[in-house]
Amino acid sequence: MADRKDSASAIAVPEDEESTPTPIPTPTSTPTSTPTPTPTPSNTLDSPVKQIQIEGLVVLKIIKHYQEEGQGNEVVQGVLLGLVVEDRLEITNCFPFPQHTEDDADFDEVQYQMEMMRSLRHVNIDHLHVGWYQSTYYGSFVSRALLDSQFSYQHAIEESVVLVYDPIKTAQGSLSLKAYRLTPKLMEICKEKDFTPEGLKKASIGFENMFEEVPIVIKNSHLINVLMWEMEQKSAVSDKQELLNLSSSNHLEKSLQLLMDRVDDMSQDIVKYNTFSRNVSKQQQQKHQYLQRRQQENTQRQTRGEPPLPEEDISKMFKPPQPPPRMDTLLIAGQINTYCQHINEFTSQNLAKMFMAEALQGHNVLKKS
Repeated sequence: MADRKDSASAIAVPEDEESTPTPIPTPTSTPTSTPTPTPTPSNTLDSPVKQIQIEGLVVLKIIKHYQEEGQGNEVVQGVLLGLVVEDRLEITNCFPFPQHTEDDADFDEVQYQMEMMRSLRHVNIDHLHVGWYQSTYYGSFVSRALLDSQFSYQHAIEESVVLVYDPIKTAQGSLSLKAYRLTPKLMEICKEKDFTPEGLKKASIGFENMFEEVPIVIKNSHLINVLMWEMEQKSAVSDKQELLNLSSSNHLEKSLQLLMDRVDDMSQDIVKYNTFSRNVSKQQQQKHQYLQRRQQENTQRQTRGEPPLPEEDISKMFKPPQPPPRMDTLLIAGQINTYCQHINEFTSQNLAKMFMAEALQGHNVLKKS
């Protein structure tokens, strides 16, 4: 992945704050980026988002953005615009973050966003930030970068979501576009910044309850539905038969390879935790031996009529070892779970096609006999 310029820049506030919207610093595709969105308390509701309604134009813009700028595992990102209606989040527009490297020192991200939002406002298009989107490579999106970015958005804009678009899975015949939010428990942990094993255990945080998926409904106008119906009628028959392709080795092989890489990362974290446990046990033994020796020495000094040894701070003498980061392990477990779900879905579809092909082949054999 190419190195990108970190977009943790300051928010530029224009002179006329009432007529000009304030932009959000862009979340870049670098693994360490953490955007800082602008709060919009007047547009947030106390009720959580139960459903997301996306305009078909937004979906096409996201797909086009990846086709134009995404290459392989390159991640593309952008801003989602829309409004909140009761417990439904309506995403009506979006615009991408342009790709640039550290050499593009003259590029001003904040100014770019301000100009985009001014232009949208001038043509009477929804310009309120409701989240962001990014592409993913074989479902590899559960990371600390996404967690930090979504926390920044969700902390400032309560109803904000992140849309994850998987172009590889979409190429297999079905649109892969999912919306995620951080669970309330994880939001509290991120606010307190208590990622210790004790804090996560107290909050009952596991990889299965870190993110919550919000159902998506894609809405199209009647004219677009008519156009899609006409395009489907004019499509070639060979294109429709691509869904019946039985070859799955490349996609399945790559998914299994990524899964094994994550399992190796998990094994390394387990080794670190076992080392930490051994160090804690060893320190406890040393501490216990020291206290025993000290007690024996005081007993001997007491029999000799000497004063006992002065009190010492045991915690300074035996500093507890630092535990390994628990949050990274949970993210790895969540990514492994995502890979397993994708592999399960993919293999289920291919098994169904193989059984169907076997039945058709048996039917043809019976007809010939």
